Amino acid sequence: MKLGRILVTSAWPYIQHVLHLGNLLPILSADVMARYYRLKGYEVLFVSGSDVHGTPVEVEAVRQGVSPKELTDKNHKIVVELFKKWAISFDNYTTTESPVHKEFVMDFHRKVAKNGYIFTQVSELPYCPNCKRFLPDRFVEGECPYCGYKGARGDQCEQCGRLLDPTKLINAHCSICGASPVFRETTHWYFDLPRFSEQLKEYIMKNKQFPDNARNFSLRFIEEGLKPRPMTRDSDWGIPAPFEGAEGKTLYVWFENVLGYVSATIEYFKNRGDTDGWKRYWFDKDSKVLCFIGKDNIPFHTIIFPALLLATHEGYNLPWNVSTNEWLNFEGQKSSKSRKIGIWIDEALEMFPADYWRYTLMANRPETSDTNFTWKIFLEKVNSDLNDTLGNFIHRTLTFINNYYNGEIPKPEKFDDLDSEMMNTIREHFKKVDEDLSSFHIQSATKKVIELAREGNRYLNEKRPWKTIKSNPQSAATALYVAAQIVKALSILLEPFIPFTAKKIRKYLNLPEKLFWNDALDPIEPGHKIDEAKPLFEKIITSEDKLQRMLEEVRLRMQKISFEEFSKIDLRVGKIVAVEKIPGSKSLLKLTIDIGAESPKTAVAGIAKYYKPEDLLNREIAVVTNLEPKKIFGVNSEVMILAAQHGDNVVFIEPEKPIEPGSKIR
Repeated sequence: MKLGRILVTSAWPYIQHVLHLGNLLPILSADVMARYYRLKGYEVLFVSGSDVHGTPVEVEAVRQGVSPKELTDKNHKIVVELFKKWAISFDNYTTTESPVHKEFVMDFHRKVAKNGYIFTQVSELPYCPNCKRFLPDRFVEGECPYCGYKGARGDQCEQCGRLLDPTKLINAHCSICGASPVFRETTHWYFDLPRFSEQLKEYIMKNKQFPDNARNFSLRFIEEGLKPRPMTRDSDWGIPAPFEGAEGKTLYVWFENVLGYVSATIEYFKNRGDTDGWKRYWFDKDSKVLCFIGKDNIPFHTIIFPALLLATHEGYNLPWNVSTNEWLNFEGQKSSKSRKIGIWIDEALEMFPADYWRYTLMANRPETSDTNFTWKIFLEKVNSDLNDTLGNFIHRTLTFINNYYNGEIPKPEKFDDLDSEMMNTIREHFKKVDEDLSSFHIQSATKKVIELAREGNRYLNEKRPWKTIKSNPQSAATALYVAAQIVKALSILLEPFIPFTAKKIRKYLNLPEKLFWNDALDPIEPGHKIDEAKPLFEKIITSEDKLQRMLEEVRLRMQKISFEEFSKIDLRVGKIVAVEKIPGSKSLLKLTIDIGAESPKTAVAGIAKYYKPEDLLNREIAVVTNLEPKKIFGVNSEVMILAAQHGDNVVFIEPEKPIEPGSKIR
């Protein structure tokens, strides 16, 4: 029987930074399911890409003083290589700057407009008089009007998940300069989302495989009353809005990145000379579309994306399932690169192999509520589950066969009750893992695979072949035959979760690298020659505190620069000769600094809440003098002052005793 097609997708990550482990969860979950369906024999395509547009990217580019394209080109290249090291089996991982994506998105929205679902409306939106720009989405921050979260952004509150209107934020401020915005009129193009309320409600109600969090959130969202959503932004970075009169506007990122699931499929087949191949996944009714996302992306995938597809009147397949994970926190706190909370995917691989992390993340996957990553959990999963249970069982089985049977699978004699029970346990665990994965219970499936190895250890302990090899060699041979069947089953069942390890096990068993799901129950024949087995894992013998210090050391090592690079930094003593407050900013001061023979230089520093201007005059401080000037809050900052900070305590780096301004620091 020919199986259908499965299009597996994962949310396109913003690429202003390298991803942290929480960002990786939807991608890793999607990879597990893509591998599972391939093993089952489905025609699988796994696509995603880097979301290089949108205000998160633009905000970070402004902060770094680079162009959004420069920032995202660099980070996309890094992430592509990291995904290979994590064994993420994408068929096409692209970007929203892809010409195929941009062309498809613009053409798609022209069709939606032609069908009458887009209209214009004049709105009052926040405008920063200092930055001289409108403040879309993450350019404006404030307090959420629904839950009171103080770090809410203009597009969405990450605390309660509600989509927001930036005009409703309480105590709003510009995320770049901190100024309070004024409100100015601007024209935007809106998607008439309310017209799809009934169709969306029916679609969500009928999709019984939707997880409860996605279904309940979406239905509540609809019941509260859908509102037209602005599709355009006053921003230079993004896909140009393709509507008449919308010159200078770009598309709101959530009205173009979800369409990337379609454009990435188109791009995949276009690169292979099959220009219509993508239609089999998006229009044939025996094809299913699976989306893997974090919970903050629910409304965009269960409401906005389906509504857009419906608005074309072309019969697109809507997402069959939207598998949603909750938050993965780090030691009880939300991951934050600026506050150095969390683990980034490049740092993780500097510490331990990818399969250690893949297993821990899937065994601890937050499916129904937020969960917490701790070093204690990591140690337990690696040392107890992987090393002591899985690795121990496989190594002792294969080593025994090599030592006592010349590396050949022994021939079993008559099965006793324990042997028969164990063979039945293999079939039962295979069935349970299959059922869990087919219903997207990835965490449960992960644990059940390890449970099979645990049963294998229990079986060997009861059969004791190391004793019966002399007293009852037939019993020992049968025990090792049964144990080998467990090892083979594990080599396949582990493939979706820890593929590097699964490949090693099949190599030790001298089996083909590519097997299928049901091969797990096909026995290895007596006499089959296996290879020498080596330990699959290494126990981590250290404390939780030492692991955290190890992470910090890795982080420092990855940030190190060469002596040659450091020698290019021009460090000098500067003397503050004038201090001014910067109008409109509560945190910034303008410092005029004498650095010797040259004319005084200007520095803009966020120290107003730590020092009064009069306390800074005539102080000698350390400054970096050979940086490219950067405009901050409208002021050209030419040098950087050096200071140390611990919590709210900020102190300057100062000479031990008076010295001439401009003296070089060596």
